[in-house]
Amino acid sequence: MSLFTSAADAAYALVRPIVHATDGEAAHNLTLNALQPLPRARAALTSPVLATEFAGLHFPNPVGLAPGFDKDARVAHAMPHFGFGFVEVGTLTPLPQDGNPRPRLFRLVEDGAVINRMGFNNGGQAKAAERIACLRRHGLPVPLGINIGANKDSADRIADYAKGTAAMAPLADYLTVNISSPNTPGLRALQDKGALEALLDGVAAAQPVGAAKPVFLKVAPDLEPADIDNIVAVAIDKGLAAVIVSNTTITRPALASRHAAEAGGLSGAPLADLALQRVRDFHVASGGKVPLVAAGGIASADQAWERICAGASLVQIYSAMVYAGPGLAARIAHGLERLAVRDGFARVGDAVGSAH
Repeated sequence: MSLFTSAADAAYALVRPIVHATDGEAAHNLTLNALQPLPRARAALTSPVLATEFAGLHFPNPVGLAPGFDKDARVAHAMPHFGFGFVEVGTLTPLPQDGNPRPRLFRLVEDGAVINRMGFNNGGQAKAAERIACLRRHGLPVPLGINIGANKDSADRIADYAKGTAAMAPLADYLTVNISSPNTPGLRALQDKGALEALLDGVAAAQPVGAAKPVFLKVAPDLEPADIDNIVAVAIDKGLAAVIVSNTTITRPALASRHAAEAGGLSGAPLADLALQRVRDFHVASGGKVPLVAAGGIASADQAWERICAGASLVQIYSAMVYAGPGLAARIAHGLERLAVRDGFARVGDAVGSAH
């Protein structure tokens, strides 16, 4: 790891007891405030083994920052310092919104988990676009994804995604259509086949003329086999660049924390098995024809490698950093390199789907 990442991990080890004694959302805001003044990253962690071509883009390594950490694109410029091979900001809605009432973010320390019911709180696409445009002028050494959603009180949510596409696609390397948050009532209904087809048609129509960006679709883990088959069929028919598997779960495995009964989406360690199974399900259902990005419960190189061998080309992390510190991405990336070499692959990307 770089000296920068090692120093960040050492600092986090010192302050973690203080951070974890603070309300989760307040601690997150303090983290963003600390990261924002950092200099812009000029290089990315990479190697011939780690470098990945995906969706027509070059990824220095396959470990990305999941959305939710940097909703308003305040710190994307700094995240490659910590080993990330790509960064996804958002979820951003057309209009600013406060989200759900507080408290709405809970650490489940005993379970290595987080429950959130944030509700797409963000400052809106216009303000984020100003920051991202500035970032684009100065350059970023990794791909930047922009995750878009609909406003909670919108009368036409499909129109909101079209607006988001028109506003954010020109600034993005790829665009993620997030219809899988459990914290906006009715949003997951857009995963139904007819609604999904109409949604993706609206997104396609709003793309920049002659400069359309790859579209990723983020889905929930709480899907039945028929749901998966329908999403796969639509993804192939509409030419989606990737499906991100998956968002948080509304299911509740056995949990030890006093916050176990809180409403919202569960992420972190308890999601790992379910999210891994969904990667396997999507890979099998599509015959490997739908490119996949894995998210949910990834906290080690071994877990990331398991998702890749199950069919994912890229992985994303967020909740695990709450417990493992900011150097986790670099540790996972270096670990993936070792695991690829151990298993006889010249590149990590050569292992995609190899477990099937």
